[in-house]
Amino acid sequence: MSVVLEEDAVQSDNRARRSGGREARRALRAAPLADDIRPVRPGLEGGRYRPLAENDIERIHEAVMTVLETVGFANAIPSCVEACIRVGAELGADGRLRFPRNLILSTVKNAARHFTLHGQDPKHDMLVQGKRVHYGTAGAAVHVVDVEKREYRESFLQDIYDAARIVDCMDNIHFFQRSMVARDMIDPADLDLNTLYACVMGTSKHVGTSFTVRENVAPALDMLYAIAGGEEKFRARPFVSNSNCFVVPPMKFAEDACGVLEACVAGGIPILLLSAGQAGATAPAAIAGAVVQAVAEVLVGLVYVNALKPGHPAIFGTWPFVSDLRTGAMSGGSGEQALLTAACAQMAQFYDLPGGSAAGMADSKLPDIQSGYEKGITDVMAGLSGLNLVYEAAGMHASLLGFSLESLIIDNDMLGQCLRCVRGIEVSDKALSIETITDVCLNGPGHYLGHGQTLELMQTEYFYPAVADRYSPKEWAEKGKPDLLQKAIEEKRRILSGYFPAHVSRSVDDQLRSRHPNIHLPRKAMGR
Repeated sequence: MSVVLEEDAVQSDNRARRSGGREARRALRAAPLADDIRPVRPGLEGGRYRPLAENDIERIHEAVMTVLETVGFANAIPSCVEACIRVGAELGADGRLRFPRNLILSTVKNAARHFTLHGQDPKHDMLVQGKRVHYGTAGAAVHVVDVEKREYRESFLQDIYDAARIVDCMDNIHFFQRSMVARDMIDPADLDLNTLYACVMGTSKHVGTSFTVRENVAPALDMLYAIAGGEEKFRARPFVSNSNCFVVPPMKFAEDACGVLEACVAGGIPILLLSAGQAGATAPAAIAGAVVQAVAEVLVGLVYVNALKPGHPAIFGTWPFVSDLRTGAMSGGSGEQALLTAACAQMAQFYDLPGGSAAGMADSKLPDIQSGYEKGITDVMAGLSGLNLVYEAAGMHASLLGFSLESLIIDNDMLGQCLRCVRGIEVSDKALSIETITDVCLNGPGHYLGHGQTLELMQTEYFYPAVADRYSPKEWAEKGKPDLLQKAIEEKRRILSGYFPAHVSRSVDDQLRSRHPNIHLPRKAMGR
C-alpha cells in the first residue's frame, strides 16, 4: 500500500513539474519584448507572392496607358479641368479629359513616395514604402454585429469611438480608418466632424476618414490643427488621411469628392486615392480588366493631386471589388478578391508608389468559421504580396455592411499569423542549426525541449495568439471548455469598461468643444 502511495506521489509530483514548466514557459512568452525583436511587427517586408508575371504587369500597364489616352474621364468639375489641363491633360469635344502617356509617366516619376503616415503618438508612425506591410480597418458599415443576439443593429457614433479604443489596444492592427457610419448623426456636417472626433480621441494611431462635401473640411482642419498644437505642426506630422472616392467607376469624376480632395490637399491632409469598382458591375468581369480600370482611375487621381500640389502625399488606392455574378452581390471574402488585391499590390510596386487596397471583407455575417477562412485567405495573400496598407483587414462582415467589435479582437490574432507568414523564414548559418542538431543528438537528451536555442527563439521566432485556443483537449476541458467568441466578448467588455485614451488632453478637448458645439460624443462615454 505504501509503495502505491509513493508511486502516486511521484506521478503527482511529475505532473506538477510538467504543469509548472508549461506555466513558466507561458509566463516567459508573456513578457514584453523590444519592438525590433518581436516575431511580428508593423512594416514587415512582403512581396513573396506575385500572381502577375512580369509580362502580365507590362501588358496591364500598356492597357492602362491606352484607356487613359483614348477613353479618358467624364464629369470633371471646372477646377479639376483647369488643374489637369495646366499640366498636360486634354479636354475633348465630348467633355472627357484624356491623359497622354508622357503626363502619366512624368507624374509617377515625380510623385511622393517613401513617406510616413504619422500617428498622434510617434510610436505608431508607418513608413509606407517598398513592400512594407501594415494592416488596418476601413469601411462604411451601416450596422454593428450584435454577436450575442446574432442580430444586426444600426451603427452609432459611440460604436466608432469604441472601435477606435479597441484598435488602440490591438498590436497587429496598425491604423484605424473610419469603419462605420454614425447613423445617429443626421446632418452631414455633424456626421463628418463627429466621426473624425470619435476616431482621433479613441486612438493615437494613424486615422483615416472621409468628408461629404468640401465645406465640411474646414471645421475638421480647425480641430486637427488644435490637437496637433498648430497648423504647422499638423502639416509636419499629419496624423489623419482623407479616404477619397474621387472617381465613380467606370471612369467618371465624383464631383463632391473632388471638392473634398482639393480642400484636403490645401489643408495638408494626405490623400487615399480610392477607386472602388465592382467586377462585373462597375468594372470589367475579367480580373485583369478590373485591375486595368482601377489602375487607370487611380493614376488619374495622382495627376489631379500633383497638379494641385506637386509631391503631395497620396496613396495608390486601387480597391476593385468582386461580384457574385449569379446575383450581382458583392463577394468580399472570395478567392477572386484575394487575387485582385494582390495584383493591385504588384501594380503599385511596378510604379514604386505607396499602395493601399482592401482585404478581410468577410461575406459571413458573424465571426464564424466562414469568416475565419475568408479573412485569413484574403489578408494573408495581401500581406504576402507586399501591399503597404491593407484596409478593411479587421472587424468587417457581410461584405462591408456589418462591423463587429469582437472581430477586432479575434482578427488581431489572425493578423498576427498573417504577419508571421509575411516575415518568412530566416536562413542563416545560425538558423540552419548544425551545431544545435549535433549537440542534441550526440551530447544531449535527444530532444530540443529546454535547449538554449529553443529558449532563445521561443519569443522572437514564434507568434502566440492572445485569445485563440491552443490547449490540449484535456487542458481545454479542465479550463471550462473556453469558447473563442466568448473570450472575445469578455475582452471587449474589459477594454471598453476601463480603457479611455487620454492622448488628447482635457484642456485641448475643452477648446474643441468650445469652438465646435456640435460635438456630440458625451464626456461621460469617454471616461472624462
